[in-house]
Amino acid sequence: MQITFRWYGEKLDTIPLSFVKQIPGVKGVVWALHDAPAGEYWEMDRISQVKNCLFNAGFNNEVVESVNVHEDIKLGLPSRKKYIENYKNTLRNLGKAGVKVVCYNFMPVFDWTRTDLYKALPDGSTALFYEKSKIDSLNPYEFLDIMSKQKGLISMPGWEKERLSKIRELFKAYEGFTIDNLFENAKYFLQEIIPVAEESGIKMAIHPDDPPWSIFGLPRLITSKENMRRYLNLIDSSSNGVTLCTGSLGSSDKNDIIDMIKTFRDKIFFAHIRNVKRFDNGDFVESSHRACDGSLDIVEIVRTFHDIGFKYYIRPDHGRHIWNEESRLGLRPGYGLYDRALGIMYLLGIWDTLNK
Repeated sequence: MQITFRWYGEKLDTIPLSFVKQIPGVKGVVWALHDAPAGEYWEMDRISQVKNCLFNAGFNNEVVESVNVHEDIKLGLPSRKKYIENYKNTLRNLGKAGVKVVCYNFMPVFDWTRTDLYKALPDGSTALFYEKSKIDSLNPYEFLDIMSKQKGLISMPGWEKERLSKIRELFKAYEGFTIDNLFENAKYFLQEIIPVAEESGIKMAIHPDDPPWSIFGLPRLITSKENMRRYLNLIDSSSNGVTLCTGSLGSSDKNDIIDMIKTFRDKIFFAHIRNVKRFDNGDFVESSHRACDGSLDIVEIVRTFHDIGFKYYIRPDHGRHIWNEESRLGLRPGYGLYDRALGIMYLLGIWDTLNK
């Protein structure tokens, strides 16, 4: 297991790398060119700038999250060929820069969905929250209007201004679109980019849908064990794998995380570990990493990764907003320093105990 920490870059992240360096056990920083629109080619000069920044701070640059997939690729439009070529050339550059894993997703329109970015918890902290009845009662445009008024939304991946400005056009484009259509377009994409990933020494790790069910009628791919297997079977390659995100998959009580880790052990190249507390009405909220604070047994999850000899990358995924950090540092919702650092220490405590 290699502990990593997600970072948005010198211009977009309020947390300096010198702070991240003080978290024990962190070897690598998970990065991306977050200001690059989906489908844009990543120039070698810009990649090298980030690599040098991370190396100078004492971190490796081996995991990228994410190289975003353009909507035209998901929709299977003729213009996808241009964006796929850009994707291939980006992978070639990332391979030259020493990148080993690229996390990406194939979620239509919304990369992730929550209804409250600062839900107050009993202990005084706040966290990302999903309220099912609110999603069920609104159309996507009403939902977007409510979310756009929340502090920090447009700084979050998947909710960029460019994407949100085209929301009506995107929903119209997906009218009548089925999950089989999405799988078909994903297969075309994989057949094009996986050979390049193999040549470049890169493992492609698709992220599950968040949450793992249909939102506003949009089809979803990576929602269950069965769908994950179907996706991996689209192309047989050692470079075609998954990012096992416990929080995304675990927000549905239908998903057995332990079984997924055992089943796809050789295909998990990256793991996001966080806890969520599920409610009977379909709501869920992100909790601390401790097993007793949420619905997922993080101890058993880490034990299972340990048992399979997991050698790839893990990062704490999201955290509560604690100690008034959001008002002092202007952090992204879910991406503060303190609770993610606590999560890392919890994960390492479990791992070290298992090693003993």
